[in-house]
Parts: sequence; structure tokens; C-alpha cells
Amino acid sequence: MNISAPEFNLPKATAVKVAADTLTVELSDGRTLSAPLAWYPRLQHATASELNQWRLIGGGEGIAWPDIEEDISVEGLIAGWPSRETQASLQRWLDARKGK
Repeated sequence: MNISAPEFNLPKATAVKVAADTLTVELSDGRTLSAPLAWYPRLQHATASELNQWRLIGGGEGIAWPDIEEDISVEGLIAGWPSRETQASLQRWLDARKGK
């Protein structure tokens, strides 16, 4: 007897809003997800202009902010995963921003 895992199709992101302390993502299944910006330090340190320059990637499987080199997957948002960037990597990024 073969047992296979059920196929699970993740919803897609359809809209994104970044407020002072919250990332909010509208999903294709009608849900709205919110996560604290503190989970994503690059978003937290970005300018308002940079935050508004998001785009959906992979047909809505994720959101990208090219100007700050940040990508967040819908899967990660649903699972409640914060950024996995190390403090050393974040510090290098912050230092590079100071040099601009």
C-alpha cells in the first residue's frame, strides 16, 4: 500500500503594506497575515521609499524589495519564520548603507 502526503497549495501574496512596525500581506485565499517588522531588520532599517518598492515574485510566492536585497516567502510568513540573517551579515549591510 502506498501512502502519499496530501498536496498542499500555498496561497499567493496579492498585496503588501508596510507600516511603522508591521508587515501586512493579503493572500489569495482571503487571509491577511501580519508580522512585526522587528522580524525583518532590513525592512526595519529601510526608508519609506525603499519599503514602497516591493514586488511580488514567483507569481506571488514571495515578496522582494530589490533596493534593500530582502526577499520574504509566503511559506515563511505562514510558518511564522523571522529573518534568518545573521547579525554579522546585517551589520555589513548597515555599514555599506552608511557608505552610500
